[in-house]
Amino acid sequence: MKIVELSEENKKEVQKNILQRSPSTFGTQEATVRSIIEDIKARGDEAVFEYTKKFDRAEITGSNFQVTEEEIRAAYKEVPPELLDVVRKALVNIRAFHEKQKQNSWITTTEKGTILGQKITPMQRVGVYVPGGKAAYPSSVLMNIVPAKVAGVEEVIMTTPCNAEGKVNPVVLVAANEAGADRIFKVGGAQAIAALAFGTESIPKVDKIVGPGNIFVALAKKAVYGNVSIDSVAGPSEILVLADETANPRYVAADLLSQAEHDEMASAVLVTTSEDLARKVSAEVDGFLKILSRREIIQKSLDNFGRILVARNRQEAIDAANEFAPEHLEIVMRDAFEVMTKIRNAGAIFIGEYSSEPLGDYFAGPNHILPTSGTARFFSPLSVDDFVKKSSIIHYSREALKEIHKDIEQFAKCEQLTAHANSIAVRFENDED
Repeated sequence: MKIVELSEENKKEVQKNILQRSPSTFGTQEATVRSIIEDIKARGDEAVFEYTKKFDRAEITGSNFQVTEEEIRAAYKEVPPELLDVVRKALVNIRAFHEKQKQNSWITTTEKGTILGQKITPMQRVGVYVPGGKAAYPSSVLMNIVPAKVAGVEEVIMTTPCNAEGKVNPVVLVAANEAGADRIFKVGGAQAIAALAFGTESIPKVDKIVGPGNIFVALAKKAVYGNVSIDSVAGPSEILVLADETANPRYVAADLLSQAEHDEMASAVLVTTSEDLARKVSAEVDGFLKILSRREIIQKSLDNFGRILVARNRQEAIDAANEFAPEHLEIVMRDAFEVMTKIRNAGAIFIGEYSSEPLGDYFAGPNHILPTSGTARFFSPLSVDDFVKKSSIIHYSREALKEIHKDIEQFAKCEQLTAHANSIAVRFENDED
């Protein structure tokens, strides 16, 4: 990996590289995506089937579009029992973590006759997109469906690509069934997002779409936002490791590579206060590349979006991490928990040398659907909150309103909204002052 000094110039270069991977910069694909969306809106299932044949080479019709119970039962027979056991263990951890995020409706009252509160209502129907193609992601199935079900969503509609034989990856199907998916459809890409957003003869329109995908999926989610809600417009994966001389260089190198293997546009950055660690990590990376199966993808990722930045001191390193606002942040430093308190911007924070990023991807419980491309400055991980709505509750008795009605009228008149003022005043027009 390339080792450079943490200067303003080098920092800006890394930030620029990270931000240029954002789906918002891929304008050339937007026209294609919008064309697909309009076609799905106009022709529904017929268009979905045509795009599935074109992109996935699968003959899908109304008779085999939705995954059947027989297909799910068959999938269980293909999944090794030990893997099913791991899925169920992870499911327990993920559900337990998200249960702690649940909020209750609340009401406050006063003796003067006011009632104020907040009503929490789960969304009725949400769509979950699960990528297919080169790899299967049963972990993403769990991370998307579990918080929705914990929130109380009535119906979860999942879409995922099938292979040329019309078959969905069996582990993905098993994970979806274990997590509580209500219906599963064999469709991927921008066409799946459009079908969920606007509905077709087979797929009902949803209230919100969540889940990661390729650039076409990300741009489709961006395009349909407003017709439905979405979780985010996610970019490629990224990791930033904060480390000092106490860190194990072999562990750090392995963690950087765990994200670089996702795809050629993944970003892996080490910010360290130790030049010696920087050299050792770079050497370990070279050693791992000789044995890892996805070394070509990893090498391209590291060449374009990987860096080792050497900071002059710990505070400079922390400041850089906050500026990058990474999706995944590992802290492998002396007094790591103290460093954690100084982090303002990160999707998920992993503390200590035994808290490797894949722990969060698969098993610990916190969600791995995280903000990317610097959006951790204002976005949060997927959570139960993403699947509920909050309504305000307001009740005033006549006596309570009478006490403050002139204040409201004065405020309304200040804004020249006389109808607003009248709406309050008319209730007391026969009162004697």
